[in-house]
Amino acid sequence: MGPAERVLARLRDAVPDVDLTDPAWGLLTGPSWSMEVDIGSEVPVRSVTLHVRGSGDDVLPVVLRIAAALGCRAVDYSTAELLTGAEDLAGWHGFQGYRDRVLGQE
Repeated sequence: MGPAERVLARLRDAVPDVDLTDPAWGLLTGPSWSMEVDIGSEVPVRSVTLHVRGSGDDVLPVVLRIAAALGCRAVDYSTAELLTGAEDLAGWHGFQGYRDRVLGQE
């Protein structure tokens, strides 16, 4: 992905509200979700992991915008599939269902 300074600048351009106080671990909050942006301290930056929590399908366009800004593809770890569009909600909905079952909120 490149030098950390370039990765951080691209993140700020894509999502201006991102909190990069800790340049290795950013935070982003949406209306019904939160996201931790794990950039790490590897030089150069080789990957970024997005830890997404909450609900609301409006998070997928943000994930895709971040991936595009960083010049990479987004992989949904719960399905092992590449995210190609905002309609790729299976993994996100699956996570929410699992979370709700575990927490007894179904």
